[in-house]
Amino acid sequence: QVKAVESGGGLVQAGGSLTLSCTVSGLRFDGYAMGWFRQGPGIPREAVSCISWDGARTAYAESVKGRFTISRDDARSTHQLQMNNLKVEDTAIYYCAAITLCPYGLRYITPDHLAAWGQGTQVTASS
Repeated sequence: QVKAVESGGGLVQAGGSLTLSCTVSGLRFDGYAMGWFRQGPGIPREAVSCISWDGARTAYAESVKGRFTISRDDARSTHQLQMNNLKVEDTAIYYCAAITLCPYGLRYITPDHLAAWGQGTQVTASS
């Protein structure tokens, strides 16, 4: 059974930091790109970041560039999203995923590219 489980969400003040982690099981971890998505109140779901299967390429949404960093640890089948200088507008449910591609244009990731999807973790940045 393919499974993705997020952890690390929570409540922080604006300007603070959080690290999200995702453990993926049931598939060959090092054969997939990994990604993070989010859905805020009244906002469509959006791709936040992805990292290629070999870790050589990363991509970020414009709104998080310079603040968020994605990484992966193939030995532990986990990937992380380090979020610094959080803003109120980063408040959302964050979902991790195993994906079949990591394009520089994140908008090209579609549901057809999802191999695993987490249950979501709440991130709230308060003013």
